[in-house]
Amino acid sequence: MRKLLTIAVAPLVLLLSGCSGIPRITSHESVANSVRGVPLQGIVHGGQQPIVGAHIYLLAANTDGYGSSSQSLLTSGSGRTEDSSGNFYVTSGTGGAFNISEEYTCPGSNTQVYLYSIGGNPGAGGTNGAAGLIAGLGSCGSLSSTEGITINEVSTVATAYAIAGFATDATHVSSSGTSQAQLGIQNAFGAIANLESLSTGATLSATPAGNGAPPNQEINTLADMLAACINSSGAITGPTNPTPCYTLFTNAANGSTTPSETATAAINIAHNPGLNITNLYALATASSPFQPTLSSPPNDFTVGITFSGAGLDGSGFAPEGIAVDASGNVWVPNFNSNTVSEFKYNGVVLSNPASLCDNYFCGAGLDEPTSVAIDIYGNAWVANFNGTSITEFNANGYGISGPPGYEGSGLYQPYGVAVDNASHTWVANFGGNNLSEFTSSGSPLSGQNGYAVGSLVGPAGIAADTAGDVWAVDYNASNYLLVESSPSGTQNSDPGGYSGGGLNAPYGVAIDGAGNVWVTNQVGGAAEQGSVSEFGPSGCTAPATFCAESPSTGFSGGGVDGPYGIAIDGLGNVWTANRFGWSISEFNSSGIAITPENGYYTADLESPYGIAIDPSGNVWVANGNDSPLLTEFVGAAAPVVTPLAAGAEYQQLGTRP
Repeated sequence: MRKLLTIAVAPLVLLLSGCSGIPRITSHESVANSVRGVPLQGIVHGGQQPIVGAHIYLLAANTDGYGSSSQSLLTSGSGRTEDSSGNFYVTSGTGGAFNISEEYTCPGSNTQVYLYSIGGNPGAGGTNGAAGLIAGLGSCGSLSSTEGITINEVSTVATAYAIAGFATDATHVSSSGTSQAQLGIQNAFGAIANLESLSTGATLSATPAGNGAPPNQEINTLADMLAACINSSGAITGPTNPTPCYTLFTNAANGSTTPSETATAAINIAHNPGLNITNLYALATASSPFQPTLSSPPNDFTVGITFSGAGLDGSGFAPEGIAVDASGNVWVPNFNSNTVSEFKYNGVVLSNPASLCDNYFCGAGLDEPTSVAIDIYGNAWVANFNGTSITEFNANGYGISGPPGYEGSGLYQPYGVAVDNASHTWVANFGGNNLSEFTSSGSPLSGQNGYAVGSLVGPAGIAADTAGDVWAVDYNASNYLLVESSPSGTQNSDPGGYSGGGLNAPYGVAIDGAGNVWVTNQVGGAAEQGSVSEFGPSGCTAPATFCAESPSTGFSGGGVDGPYGIAIDGLGNVWTANRFGWSISEFNSSGIAITPENGYYTADLESPYGIAIDPSGNVWVANGNDSPLLTEFVGAAAPVVTPLAAGAEYQQLGTRP
């Protein structure tokens, strides 16, 4: 059996004078399923200068749980040195060149591996122990022995953002051992190729598939921020006459923990992209090595990729209108063109069944589709606002429901859609002021008139919890309410629903891991720009078992402005798509805004409606206002169990895989 040497790892502290070693990393012994590694070679650069004498470690993401130390794959052998902590590395030579022979094994072919370089002489007159760089390589079984690898600041930024949901610091990259967690981290490493060229260490102007636009100027700027420290002596002195490393590390702190090398600083910036923007931006100058760069400080340092194609029409019109399936694929309904788009985890267009339509799903009764939900079998359920029906596609995009889709059960202007813990599909009927329920085979359960739960008027968003109850809101009512329905359609909320907590033209609904219900409000809030409300069992007085936990004005700030869609990530943080603010906002589980006053946004984000989070921690946002684009905020959130139906059925809503 493979034996894991699980040793407690102290916070990352390096010897700046000579970089004698990194903290002890989990090691492993060969097992039956292990994969023999291929030779690897490349160069290490700081800016455009070679780093000579850098210690280069080959590490693998751990599967023993989030926060665990990475696994060191190198053992003793020719050209390898053991550091003071018992880890083996190779050393970069002339021109920054390094070589790793195939004398190493990975725990499995899908083990995700990366290179970590620390120290070395970047040409600044001596060893810089603060020069930490990483380059994500991906699945061990897919590594190439012929492609050269460039480890530099661009590879570090690209890797740090892509794997941010699984990285604590440069030597702690890990996940749980569940199949979806392994898929999520595999997808995260695979998406690095959307941001940089591994062989050249350069940013990309387009993703490899050609339909995505990464923010190359921003990535160059982030790389230049790191280069300011790497292309120096590595001294960390300040605050009087601060050195570049001091400025970088002080402003890239993660809470009370200050990084001591640049790779961890990059990971921290990915975790906190709205902090200390001006100070960090000032590290990049017109003479910095990576160009072109941003001409002024950005609103935030999120890395957003904009995707097009697959029939996107930008019509939006959805409370949580987009959905993520178990594989991390993203589904988007297109209201104006009566189609559904599907994208792979890396933005590659998937919706192209040859026997139906070109590059999108159509037919099967689609008629002004508004929202999509995925069941645990991988089938997509779509609400057709004009067709008074719902459409079901299988995972390959073939219509199961057939034209005109599933009808009856009280459907009238169906808007939001959700799948509960029994694989029943529920629909909020905006025009019918009721809820509809269907079995997993599309048979109606809610009768001819649907469920007239509470005092629903114009319900839009809908969500299912782990207990089998379904939640919807009164969007058009004069007395805004949150309504809870049992699996049989019986009203649980009393008398007409739950009130207060800042409810004001409520729209989207989401459930967190503690069973609390979160709602977006189009108006109200401290600045009358909308807010977020929370309802739960805490602090309720008898006989109430559920009550408002947000203040009378709701939770606001963080850029919330006309929020529509809402999603919960794997750490319980709440994300909103701000239609009027052209941004997204993030709140922690206590309702405190994490995002800056304008939220997070990209240049192409326009009137966003739907928002969803995938198992890699990427945030996906569908544009509205006739902007046919889908935006991915890379690694901005915590990975979460998908689809939402699986979270409801297996008691894992709002939790990491």
